[in-house]
Amino acid sequence: MKSILLPTDFSNNSINAIHYVHELFKNERCEFYLLNVQRASSYISDDLMALQPSTTIYENLIENAKQSLQKIITNVKKKYKVDGHIYHSIVDYDNFIDSINQLVASKDICLIAMGTKGATGAEKVLFGSNTVKVIQRADCPVLAVPDNCKFGGVNKIAFPSNYLTLYKKEEIKPLITIAEMFDANIDVLHLTKGEHLTEDQENNRAFLDECFMNVNHEFINLANTKLFETVEHYVLYNDIDLLAMMGRKHSFMERIFNRHNVETFAFKISVPFLVMPNTGKITK
Repeated sequence: MKSILLPTDFSNNSINAIHYVHELFKNERCEFYLLNVQRASSYISDDLMALQPSTTIYENLIENAKQSLQKIITNVKKKYKVDGHIYHSIVDYDNFIDSINQLVASKDICLIAMGTKGATGAEKVLFGSNTVKVIQRADCPVLAVPDNCKFGGVNKIAFPSNYLTLYKKEEIKPLITIAEMFDANIDVLHLTKGEHLTEDQENNRAFLDECFMNVNHEFINLANTKLFETVEHYVLYNDIDLLAMMGRKHSFMERIFNRHNVETFAFKISVPFLVMPNTGKITK
C-alpha cells in the first residue's frame, strides 16, 4: 500500500492537487495523510475577538482545521468511492517543513503531492513558497500539480538527464511506477551541443536503459543549450503529461528556483512536475 502525504492550506490549488492524485492512484491501494500546518501568526484581530473566553487560540485553530480536513475527506470519499483508499487527517502546529519531514519518516511516506500557483502574473512566480521549500528540503519525492491542471491520464513522460549521474534505482522508482501504471512512454531528454558522450555518460545512459527495461522509453538528443526554453518547448509540443526530474543542488532544479532565471526565461510548467531526490554519484 502506498502512503501519500497531501499537505493543504485549503486553497483551491491544494484541493485541485488532492483530486489529481486521487485520479492518478484510483486503481491503487493507498493510505492518504491530509496535513494542515497552523501558525498563530495567521490569526487576525477579528478572529481573536470572536473567540469564546474559555477557548485558546491554539484550540480554535486546531478545531477549525480538523473540521475542514474532514470535509475534504468526506467529499473525496463520496466522489471516488475507492475501497482501497484509507484516510487520515493531521493538524500540526509546527514549522511546515519540519512537520512534513517528521511525517515522511514516521509514516513511511513514498510521495508528497502539492498544488502550485503556476508561472503566471506580472512576477511569473513559478511555485508557491511552501512548494519550493518542500521540493528543496523534503526527504521524499514530490509531485507538484499546477493549479487548474485536470487529470487526463499519463501517456508521455519527459525526463531530462545529462547522464552525469549514476542514479540509484530506488530513487527513480516513483517514475518507473507511474509509467508502469499507465503503460506510459518515458522520453529521456539530453540537451547537447553536438559533443560525444564520455565513457561515464555512456555507462550511465546504459544503466537508465536497464532501469527502464520494463517500460516504454526512448532516448532523445535535443540540439540546444537553452535549458529552460528547450524543456518548456518539448513539454508543450510533444503532448507531455508529466515532467520528471532528479533533484540535486547545483543542478537544473536549483536553477529553476532561482527567481531571476524564472522571470528571465518565463519558464512555465503546465503539467505536473515529479521531483525525486538524487543522491547518486556524479561522474565526469
